[in-house]
Amino acid sequence: MFSLGSSHRYFLYRDPVDMRKGFDGLSGLVRNFLDKDPASGEVYVFLNRGRNLLKLLHWEHGGFVVYYKRLEKGTFVPPVARPESQYIRWPELVMMVEGIEVEKSSQKPRHILPEKGRFY
Repeated sequence: MFSLGSSHRYFLYRDPVDMRKGFDGLSGLVRNFLDKDPASGEVYVFLNRGRNLLKLLHWEHGGFVVYYKRLEKGTFVPPVARPESQYIRWPELVMMVEGIEVEKSSQKPRHILPEKGRFY
């Protein structure tokens, strides 16, 4: 069941990934390089070197789900890297998947609940 949305936390693996990796290989990257638990319910985003392939790894009730998208033309443009975190927001993921590139933007201050990383 497709159950992604703004209620999840998303983490972008910033290095290029061999897209032949499946559930176990992607889970290993999450554990070893992001230092996170792949079964936490958070969503992990991976791009290949050419940035025309994207995989999302997500734990749902009872098992892992991999969402996979291949672009026939163009590339995915990841959001600008924040040095302190691999965390990306839902709107940033949607714009990356839809091919929307914002040349100049600013985030207005919002209250953030630290345990969830959500804006209110």
